[in-house]
Amino acid sequence: MLDWKLMALGPEQPILDALRRFEDNHEQICLVVDPDDRLLGTITEGDVRRALLGNLTLQSPVQAIMTKHPIQVRSGTSAPAMLRLMRHHVIRYIPVVDEHGRVQALQGLQDLIMPTRDNSVVLMAGGEGRRLRPLTETCPKPMVRIGTKPILELILQEFIDQGFHKFYISINYLGDKIKQYFGDGSFWNVEINYLKENDKMGTAGALSLLPERPRQPIIVMNGDLLTRVNFQELLDHHEVAGNAITLGIRDYAVEIPYGVVILDNQRVTGLMEKPTHRYSINCGVYALDPRCLELVPRHMSTDMPKLMQDAIDAGWSVGGFPIDEYWIDIGRMSDLERANREYMQLFPQPGHTSQTLSADTP
Repeated sequence: MLDWKLMALGPEQPILDALRRFEDNHEQICLVVDPDDRLLGTITEGDVRRALLGNLTLQSPVQAIMTKHPIQVRSGTSAPAMLRLMRHHVIRYIPVVDEHGRVQALQGLQDLIMPTRDNSVVLMAGGEGRRLRPLTETCPKPMVRIGTKPILELILQEFIDQGFHKFYISINYLGDKIKQYFGDGSFWNVEINYLKENDKMGTAGALSLLPERPRQPIIVMNGDLLTRVNFQELLDHHEVAGNAITLGIRDYAVEIPYGVVILDNQRVTGLMEKPTHRYSINCGVYALDPRCLELVPRHMSTDMPKLMQDAIDAGWSVGGFPIDEYWIDIGRMSDLERANREYMQLFPQPGHTSQTLSADTP
């Protein structure tokens, strides 16, 4: 991140001071802050040019030309989320503020652009989505819309924002609609190929349809998930751990709404009032070593739990990767309704009126 204090100005300072900041720091933005470092506005070189053309002078205060409600993010917002917001609003810098609006950092676009990853991504999009009927009677589940876009497009864009460009989409139920929408991926400047399941092949069987064995680990993800997980970190963790398979995991708590009685042959030995049981659940996101493809039977249905168990039986390491970021499995109508409620904050669109993206979304 940039040293924002080198580009900070008070509201009464002259426009000339902004020009000096541009020259000294080789950046094209200044932050206008109050004595407590609360963000009041921003100034770019374009603002200065328009001010001078509008008959203001270099001695006019910067508060006269600043953008008073600049796009900003809350501390803790992920890099992909910031990058998406900057691209949507076509801006090169974004201030990072705390809950009181005090500037914590200034993020530049170039520092957020992630390196390109050549790892292939396989998106499993062949399911029927019976629990979402009647929506899925004529629409494949991954094409159900969240906000203005299909779930699968939001997934694709998340990977693209993180530097991935090679995709395979497994299709079966109403698969032609998916293929027609995404085509070869050229609209997104990526490469998309399709793994066509003539029969249902489960959550892992379509991997046997890959045209060639990849040289690098691949990511496999269900096509009905929304998540903010850092896929590059998942791959890095996978490779450092030396796993054959790394699956995304998440804590899940189940609260018993009653007092639980502990018995031993009808004798009460203890009582637990409304206990909570915690589990690690499978998030439907995986990193796989290419050798795992040897365990996938050809032209047969098989699921990821079976593939993982086969890897364990073969003596290979299977590990977990905690997903603490946003994650939701859109399996039921209530999940779809929740995702739509959270959509505008999670996937800000051009022209969206909210000026601050918070990192506090669950």
